[in-house]
Amino acid sequence: MRVWKVALLGIVALGVGAAYYYRQTFPMLLAEVEGQGGAAPPHAFVMPVPVTPVVKRAVGIYLDYAARTESINDITLQARVAGYLQTQHVPDGSDVKQGDLLYTIDPRDYQAALDRAKAEKQRDVAARDYASSNLQRGTELSKSGWLAKDTFDQRSSLLRQSEAAINIDDAAIRTAELNLEYTQIRAPFAGRLGKNQAPIGTLISVAGAPLNTLVQLDPIYVTFNPAEADLDTIEKVRKSGTVAAEVFVPGEDKRSYKGKITFVDNAVDRMTGTLTARATIANADHGLLPGQYVRIRVHAGENPEAFMVPQTAIGSSQLGKYVYVVGEKNIVAQKLVTLGPSEGDLVSVVGLNDKDVVITGNLQKIGPGSPVQPLTAPPPQAKASIQTGSTVN
Repeated sequence: MRVWKVALLGIVALGVGAAYYYRQTFPMLLAEVEGQGGAAPPHAFVMPVPVTPVVKRAVGIYLDYAARTESINDITLQARVAGYLQTQHVPDGSDVKQGDLLYTIDPRDYQAALDRAKAEKQRDVAARDYASSNLQRGTELSKSGWLAKDTFDQRSSLLRQSEAAINIDDAAIRTAELNLEYTQIRAPFAGRLGKNQAPIGTLISVAGAPLNTLVQLDPIYVTFNPAEADLDTIEKVRKSGTVAAEVFVPGEDKRSYKGKITFVDNAVDRMTGTLTARATIANADHGLLPGQYVRIRVHAGENPEAFMVPQTAIGSSQLGKYVYVVGEKNIVAQKLVTLGPSEGDLVSVVGLNDKDVVITGNLQKIGPGSPVQPLTAPPPQAKASIQTGSTVN
């Protein structure tokens, strides 16, 4: 019984080997027959393959770069007056709006200084009023000759001195009000706080240890380094209008952030052959943080007559990217192509023409010279809602 099982396994193995040898050598034999003007034997197997015509349409041209985010405003919060830190009003890492109260320094000394300046002004106003009345009386007496000229001049001088003292008091009041206002440290712009660096009760000095940091997150800069060869393309688009840009976080290609190019440097780095460019990107959800590595895609124009094929039709070899097309007498031909921007399930290629019929399936079972039976499929349609163009360098 065991001998029969071994014999049966041997027969199956021989059959599999023969089938593999036939499949590997048949295309070569068929090509040889065709080359000699013969025809394929009537019993030869012809592989059915799905095919589609090349699609011709306008497609966007994109330039992809590695990039890094930068905050538009990034400041260190420091006190402008000295005193003990009294209150931290928002927790570390909070998102704040412009004008929000962040810290309070003990205001009592500065409130007292303001009250004193106001009291001094009241005193000087009273002195001015007396000097004014005294001058008016002296004017009548001077006209009748009962008041000496020198005494009249002294009264005039005293009134002007009183008015000058009031001006000094007004300046002192404004200074005291500013110092009192500086005890409340507010957000100069909308952004996100960092880690607190001054515990409550710390004696704060002017321009001393920082209290915290505040960075602006919306909008945010994205800086990248286009190659010198791309500069002409980018500048042409800039002259014709806005250069749109889209930013992707690595690993999160479904979520993107849109903006525009707002800066291109005025010199090319001699060492790297690149220059610095910057995009301003809307970041309403604060999903981008300063210092983050991202990918930026620059819309560099339109190609009105791009040839597009399904991405599933693209093969790869040591010679580069290629597609299989149906040639004369339904014999497979291989064409090397260069990939361009993609749109949905389609990718633009250079190396085909609009009369080519591309094979989209059973690619592992055919090769150049293989006979095939084309199974016509409707022309592929790109998904209009998806824009995932990228330039392959």
